[in-house]
Amino acid sequence: MFPLRTFVSERRAANLLQQVRWRDGVYCPRCRAESVIRYGSYREFQRYLCKDCGRTFNDKTGTVFEYSAIPLRKWYLAVYTYIRLNTSIRQLDVELAVSYKTVYRRVQRFLRALDAPRPQLEGPVEIDELYVNAGKKGRERDGWSRSRGLSTRSRGTYFGDKPPVFILADRGSGKTYVHPAKAADESTIRLLLDERKEESLTVYTDGFRAYEPLDEDDAFDRQYVVHGEGEYADGDVHVNTCESHASLARRWLSPHRGVSKDKLTPCLRALQLRKRVRRKPGDEALKTILETAL
Repeated sequence: MFPLRTFVSERRAANLLQQVRWRDGVYCPRCRAESVIRYGSYREFQRYLCKDCGRTFNDKTGTVFEYSAIPLRKWYLAVYTYIRLNTSIRQLDVELAVSYKTVYRRVQRFLRALDAPRPQLEGPVEIDELYVNAGKKGRERDGWSRSRGLSTRSRGTYFGDKPPVFILADRGSGKTYVHPAKAADESTIRLLLDERKEESLTVYTDGFRAYEPLDEDDAFDRQYVVHGEGEYADGDVHVNTCESHASLARRWLSPHRGVSKDKLTPCLRALQLRKRVRRKPGDEALKTILETAL
């Protein structure tokens, strides 16, 4: 489950970074030229010289691990346990013996580097939404400090500190996508369903009124159940897959004691990455995590 040999050896960590970083060949991170040669070493990392621009660089240059005096193996342990075990930043602070601010900033930098999902919907597709209590955390220069209540009921918006998170379950491909949004309205729903392989797409929804305009569009075959009337499934028509993933998303967010709404998108990208690696062995999972951010 854990790639222990990589976590205890800085040399192994550096070799893994070199393997993942240059999987498509070595190039200069500044001018993108491929005419580079080996040029000594920097600690455990290989150093290179670009023949075009004359700059030197190493395996960490231009990555999320750049400009850090903390051993690379510790950052591997941090991102691995964060993604795979959903470990809180406070717990990582204790385990790594690194200050909270240092761990927080490096993990946030890693999350921002994760690739955004690019869905290609095959259909039929379930779509549903959940609402997350997420305000602006920390000090704010141009506004009042964040209210700790955030206890408004029912649906909300990004600007009301209760942003919607849409969940799309594509039954054709078996993939699930999680997309935070500013508001749960028709334009957002159409944008999410726009990336599809077929001109006509079967969509399963609940009775939320924002989905009703899909009934008048020939590009969609909308079928729905009305939860308010006690109807949760009618044959293949249901959104139970989305409901299941919504509960997983809530559990994913709970150890972090509230996520700032401007950090919600990268945090949920980490959830989708966890789904990709959860059944892989430790070494392969760590490699996949690094490939996603490098």
